[in-house]
Amino acid sequence: MKKEVVTIPGIQPSATGFNHVVRAGNFVFLTSQLSADLKTGEIIPGGIAEQTRRALDNVRLLLSSCGATMDDIVKAVLYLRDVRDRHTVNAVYREYFSRGQEPAKVTVQAPSPIDGIDIEVEVTAVVPS
Repeated sequence: MKKEVVTIPGIQPSATGFNHVVRAGNFVFLTSQLSADLKTGEIIPGGIAEQTRRALDNVRLLLSSCGATMDDIVKAVLYLRDVRDRHTVNAVYREYFSRGQEPAKVTVQAPSPIDGIDIEVEVTAVVPS
């Protein structure tokens, strides 16, 4: 199985040495997504619900570039600055998946190295063949 870096036209490349999407066979690995504009790299401020939506919208966009959907995610890791936000995050998170197709999920309390970011979402998906 060969590693393939997926480049997406219009998406700001990283200046810090990572790729947004890496594919290996049918597996797709995304760099953790946060409340940022993928075209400019600009951080988008907001409360935890808004940040969660923006991060998950970024996940959806990156997956679609590989022919995958949110329901193709097999595992999600959510990094929260404050784990007490989990109820709000979970309410937004549920909006993004078909009932019964939710991935395995881990939630971890961890401070973001980026000021103003309260959530990062990392996913692994399997692209339909």
